[in-house]
Amino acid sequence: MGRKKRKYPRHKRRRNHPTLIGTLRVEGNGTAVVSTQEGSFTVARKGLREAMSGDTVAISLIHTHVGQTLAVVQSVVERATKTFLARYEKAGPLGVLVPLDTRLRHDFFIVPEDTSAERYHVQEDDVVEGRILEYPTRLNSGTATIERRIGAAEDLDMGIEGILASYDLPHEFPERVLQAAEKLADDTTEATQEPDRKDLREVTFVTIDPLHARDFDDAVFGRMRENGGYEVLVAIADVTHYVKWDSPIDLEARRRTCSVYLADRVIPMLPEKLSNDLCSLMPNTPRLAMAVKLELDAHGHVRSAEPTKAVITSKARLNYDEVDEFLAGERPAEKLNCRPEYVDTVAESLRVLHHVAEKRAVIRAQRGALDFPSREARVQLDQDGHPTGVLIRSKTPATSLVEEAMLLANETVARLLAGIEAPAAFRVHPQPTQKDLKELVPIFTELGLLKGHKQIDAFCSGQPEAQARILKEAEKTPNTYLVSTLLLRAQSRAIYLPHNEGHYALGTSAYCHFTSPIRRYADDTVHRALKAYLAHKRNTREQHAIAAVLPQLCADCSSQERVADAAACDSEEVKMAELYAAHIGEVFPGIIDGCKRFGVFVMLNQTCAEGMIPVRSLGEEYFEYDEKHMRLIGRETGTIYQIGQSIMVEVAACDTLRGRIEFRRAKQPHIRIKGYNRG
Repeated sequence: MGRKKRKYPRHKRRRNHPTLIGTLRVEGNGTAVVSTQEGSFTVARKGLREAMSGDTVAISLIHTHVGQTLAVVQSVVERATKTFLARYEKAGPLGVLVPLDTRLRHDFFIVPEDTSAERYHVQEDDVVEGRILEYPTRLNSGTATIERRIGAAEDLDMGIEGILASYDLPHEFPERVLQAAEKLADDTTEATQEPDRKDLREVTFVTIDPLHARDFDDAVFGRMRENGGYEVLVAIADVTHYVKWDSPIDLEARRRTCSVYLADRVIPMLPEKLSNDLCSLMPNTPRLAMAVKLELDAHGHVRSAEPTKAVITSKARLNYDEVDEFLAGERPAEKLNCRPEYVDTVAESLRVLHHVAEKRAVIRAQRGALDFPSREARVQLDQDGHPTGVLIRSKTPATSLVEEAMLLANETVARLLAGIEAPAAFRVHPQPTQKDLKELVPIFTELGLLKGHKQIDAFCSGQPEAQARILKEAEKTPNTYLVSTLLLRAQSRAIYLPHNEGHYALGTSAYCHFTSPIRRYADDTVHRALKAYLAHKRNTREQHAIAAVLPQLCADCSSQERVADAAACDSEEVKMAELYAAHIGEVFPGIIDGCKRFGVFVMLNQTCAEGMIPVRSLGEEYFEYDEKHMRLIGRETGTIYQIGQSIMVEVAACDTLRGRIEFRRAKQPHIRIKGYNRG
């Protein structure tokens, strides 16, 4: 009897493919990606081996039976993680460090002869900082020692602590940075004497921010021009006046690249002395700024733009809610949060800016820009960090007013800097891939948003008009936010580049971030380039130094932005899980916004809380996964679960440490496929 030929039902290895070197990134859900010079590759199941997130690894590539290319880690070239936060446990004579970072898939042991637990008076379940002594291999477990005790688990918010550890977020500023910040003084009076700095303190600027905001980095003003049209002024905090290039504060800001906004705290890019004091455009306080004066015609088209260094005084600190109430006629001007002598001017400025925002939105739509309807869910916390409810914020006239003013300033500065090829971080958004758009065709067809080959072809080719049409059609249905979310997921991610390549979603040939230098380092590069242009000193030593590090700096800003967004999202999920832990067994209405082989994802209507119904909770029958239409189909009954379907769910369980909510199906009628029976 001959030897049986070995089969590879899942993977087929590519022959003679060279080994690639790249950086491994493990997500919180267990998926992993290796980024190489030849592209990014998803790691195959069980392909991680002993590698850990952040490691530089050597990989080989394999093909799946569906033509997908996956990576398998062959070896670790360089380790990234040396220390980590962990929960301490006992296992007989051994100590065990269980990482809080969910991306670290291995526990680490403390050998009996290691006395670090006793030395630091560590008790079981305490949170500690561990240092890796030996990394895990296929044959041996990893070992570690305790560097310091953080505290008892019951005294810490373990969900948030896990996020801080998972994303390696900084806890505090180095002492040298804090000392440098404390030495800074308010020199507004002296700076006003600079010949190239305009005195705009008489202009009635106002800041408009969320109610509890503490750092105010932008202020706006608008008025009608005597000869028709509008005048809009946007003032941005002059951070680079205080943060000199290559100073300790600058180097630390470059390391952080952006502020991180978690559910219960802010991890700032700059020390508080700058972010909440010297650079913050507080009301009735002279502050240094970079300003852009724009003249627009009656239709909202920009006719001229003038950037300048300035000194301003904000006349009012307004929040979105009161501005919305004023614009809706529900709040009289006298009730705006400003001094009586400024009321009339502030009220007129808000009306003008509102009209400008409406006209600019029309202009952007005409040039192919995409406007995604969105809802932002923020868990409300008490003084102790416990969730009390959820605040849902959608786009409003007030947020649009500010957004359009910032878009105007960003575009204006980007066009100027792109024209002179200045060394600055440009915000670039590529067109979505045809593959990502094609995956949505069955769903949008099912929802009645795509009809006929002509519409499908236009959509898959990435025509902005086709996507805008779908968004507009969805507004007539209950699926507005679902469709917007699905389209957003299909978009390519915007990144920072040292050169301009345009912005697809905004429909503009040049774009940059100029308006938030307190919380984004990319904006600081733009401010430095703009100042060099205004001073006619483009070939300075500083500009050459920026140009030299700009490619890596843009890459760091793009990468850390993803980290900040993911950490913020995870923190909201942790607090949302804490909130719903008090509602186990209760039933809520929701909508299916995702479907996988292992279950369906549901977003609750009232709070936008997201959770999953595992397949095991859908019923006793076997469910087949229809990958093309992203739906689950019951083999015996024909019951289907698909994206866009309304559903009643019961809260089954909440993992407050990982921020996961598990639902089970509540009793209700189900959609069935007529005649479907595979039994």
